[in-house]
Amino acid sequence: GQKSIPYWPRERIHALRDKRIRHIVQYAARSVPYYRDMFAREKINPLDIRTAGDLDRLPILDRDLVRKNPKLFLSEAKEAQGALSFTTSGSTGTPAEIFHDRVSLLANIPYGERERDPVNRHCGSFRPRELYVGYEASTFKKVIEFYNENVLMPVRPQRRFVPLQEPISKVADILNKEQPDILVGYGGWIDLFFKSIAARGMEIRPPRMVMYMGDALPQGSRAFIEETFGIPVWSRYNAVESFKIGFFCEQRTGFHIHEDLCHLRIVGPDGRNCPPGEQGEIVLSNLVNTATVLLNYSIGDMASAVDTSCSCGRSFRLISELDGRVEDIIPLPDGKFIHPRSVWEVFKLDPDLLQYQLIQQDWKQFELMLVAADDAAHQRILGRTLPGLQNLLGSDAAIHTEFSTTFNRVPGTK
Repeated sequence: GQKSIPYWPRERIHALRDKRIRHIVQYAARSVPYYRDMFAREKINPLDIRTAGDLDRLPILDRDLVRKNPKLFLSEAKEAQGALSFTTSGSTGTPAEIFHDRVSLLANIPYGERERDPVNRHCGSFRPRELYVGYEASTFKKVIEFYNENVLMPVRPQRRFVPLQEPISKVADILNKEQPDILVGYGGWIDLFFKSIAARGMEIRPPRMVMYMGDALPQGSRAFIEETFGIPVWSRYNAVESFKIGFFCEQRTGFHIHEDLCHLRIVGPDGRNCPPGEQGEIVLSNLVNTATVLLNYSIGDMASAVDTSCSCGRSFRLISELDGRVEDIIPLPDGKFIHPRSVWEVFKLDPDLLQYQLIQQDWKQFELMLVAADDAAHQRILGRTLPGLQNLLGSDAAIHTEFSTTFNRVPGTK
């Protein structure tokens, strides 16, 4: 019955959300070292935290504290016994260890019905066939192994897993041979795959849809894939800290948030909630995991709230597509800040560019990695884009460029 919940009246959704808020807050005050000390120190009565508005007034968690002291946020209650340990990718710096209790891991299966329902309807099948490209040691693989060992499922997903290290040509061959309904992968890999296919003039038999997860799709990539290949691109928003955050609406209005499973708000630099349409940082509270309890956790993603009802009929609130991460913002010596969208504007129309990465080493020192099919393409990209990037970063910025035909990621990161 989970697929009906996104369509509930707002009042009923709020009632379920607030009920879970009251439970998790009181549970944390009893059994989680950090919150037990925090409520006592701040002289806050946990019973006074009854709604989402009350929860918003609690202090925002410092991500570095969670990473350095993960056991401070791990419950000592019996509900957390036997919890599974997961590690964030560390794409924002230091990885964090997050524990999920076994009951919430199992509940993740029915919760997923909300996200599976529109996918199944689009694919015309209760069990669409998936080609999943990812890491062997990923959180997704670990969760699937837990299900295989602990859950009796007479009907299992039809999923073919392909390691992320496989060449793009091999993945294309598998796609053509097996003709899955869905191609699933990290946002950055999905972008590279389709741009490489187009640049090399390769033929593929398109799946019914593309699903990206784990990291954001680069700006403009969705439009490129849909216009060039005619394949709809959907997404799910999840993280190690909260397995169910949101899912992309088939009406292209943004991400619907699982409001009863996690409380999400968007805050500005002053910690106050941003009005709809204004970009800010996502602050998250997982309402269903009783192992690592994170309330008002600054997850690092940037987005904006959408203050309109959705034509799909769902009542769950919407946020925009993710606008990058807090760590992506580039500060300049004159006090200005460069948003990743501005950097993307420099590169987005270059036909030879497959991927790029810009790293700020110091105030005026930058390293630019360009991924292209060959050296000739690399030289063309430099001639077209370097002047614009220099203008954006400042005439005195030193930009060191490197070229590659593949993007080499650090193992275990996005």
